[in-house]
Amino acid sequence: MMHPLEPSVPSIDQMVAVTNPVVTDLNLCITASQQSAWLYVKLRNEEDLTAEDLVVVDVRVGGLPPPTGLKLLWESRPGGIWVLRSKFSNNIDEAVTEVDVLFGLDAVDPRPEWTLGQLPLQLNAQKYIPVARLTVLHGRVKSRREDRPILRADADNKFKITQISDTHMVTGLESREADPLTTAFVGQVLDVEKPHLVVYTGDQLHHDVLDSRSALFKVVAPAIERKIPFAAVFGNHDSEGEHASSRAEQMSMYQNLPLSLCEPGPEEIDGIGNYHLQILAPASSQLSSANLYFLDSHGQISGKLFGSHYDHIKKSQIEWFLKERSTHWQDRSNRDLSITFFHIPLPEFQDPRLVIRGGCRREPTEGPNRNSHFYDALVEGHISAVSCGHDHVNDFCPLLRPDGKAFLSGPWLCYGGGSGFGGYCSYGRERFHRRIRSYEIDMNTNSLKTWLRVEYGSERVDETVLMENGVTAYDPKHITTL
Repeated sequence: MMHPLEPSVPSIDQMVAVTNPVVTDLNLCITASQQSAWLYVKLRNEEDLTAEDLVVVDVRVGGLPPPTGLKLLWESRPGGIWVLRSKFSNNIDEAVTEVDVLFGLDAVDPRPEWTLGQLPLQLNAQKYIPVARLTVLHGRVKSRREDRPILRADADNKFKITQISDTHMVTGLESREADPLTTAFVGQVLDVEKPHLVVYTGDQLHHDVLDSRSALFKVVAPAIERKIPFAAVFGNHDSEGEHASSRAEQMSMYQNLPLSLCEPGPEEIDGIGNYHLQILAPASSQLSSANLYFLDSHGQISGKLFGSHYDHIKKSQIEWFLKERSTHWQDRSNRDLSITFFHIPLPEFQDPRLVIRGGCRREPTEGPNRNSHFYDALVEGHISAVSCGHDHVNDFCPLLRPDGKAFLSGPWLCYGGGSGFGGYCSYGRERFHRRIRSYEIDMNTNSLKTWLRVEYGSERVDETVLMENGVTAYDPKHITTL
């Protein structure tokens, strides 16, 4: 419950002494001058309120709001804030229960119970600081666990996944105009594909964004607006930098959003975001038709011997994956289709024995120096395909040819391609267009196919059948070496 915002701004010592204070730095800790601005909100527990207590029932920013017609008067606060107070009616839905701050002219709040103000706070801040905007909650928030989506094949026994990788969102529009282009492109693809699930495969956020939550909300808003469930893994940039929120903090943000299927994973396993999702058969069936696995591929690390390089998927993660997979793989006759998602490609993505069907290599694979042999676990677990991000201008799907063997076996090793206009998009003068990969699982034929959508085109690109009748599909006529 939000108690009246005080007309006078308290000192930091006073803030600490208040029960349940909420204090937000409106300059994002980046101003070098003596100027400072803080939003101070005093909270009260609902059970402590009486009918004589004044509580906030509305908050606005800007000019004097219109009269309410309820004999209530708007009260002015610093920063252009106007507060409307009323005696507690014992109806929690009429009261403002939380006030939050998002940053940037392009900020969005995908939380359905919240209302984001259109006008920024009047702070006279430096131009390089993204504008601060209030977002307000009335009443209580529904438990996200109660509304957790169930993934299920459609009436045609098909299930479509759209992978969005490397959006590289930032805080606000003050530094560049890339994010609106990314949002528009993602929205266009989702409108065409209408997937059952969106998977974000890392580097949703650019390096050292000023406010991770504001950027993260922009990433997932297109999926939430279209009522599409989503899952996510982290990339190397998401939690990099002085200002960025930690992986654990960002995972909590994801989990508290509607339609989120994100999970932090077991605490004893290395990384944040090692989890499994099951796709059920149509209607009310509880039979599993396909399985999806998500892993944290970590980030860049510094070493005395090799300098900066990328970390590898750890032993605890591999053991967790094999244990999970063994419970889902009943026997060889039950060839369920499965995809594993993570951000940084495995060392096998640069193996000279790879042969590809669809897509191109346009840059060297940037991955871990150490091979922890997670690929072997994927083979052991009969995984159909792996899909990663990281290398923005690679978009191929290869198979690895075993030594001394003529046949090709799975899993397919696919790149999603970069979708964000804030990330790099080419080497040299040749323009690389952003792209987004989709997968379709057909339970009728036990098949898996994939294709790309490119920013400039309206048709599918590089459509490829990966699995047919539960086994790896390939045609030597259409396979080339890297």
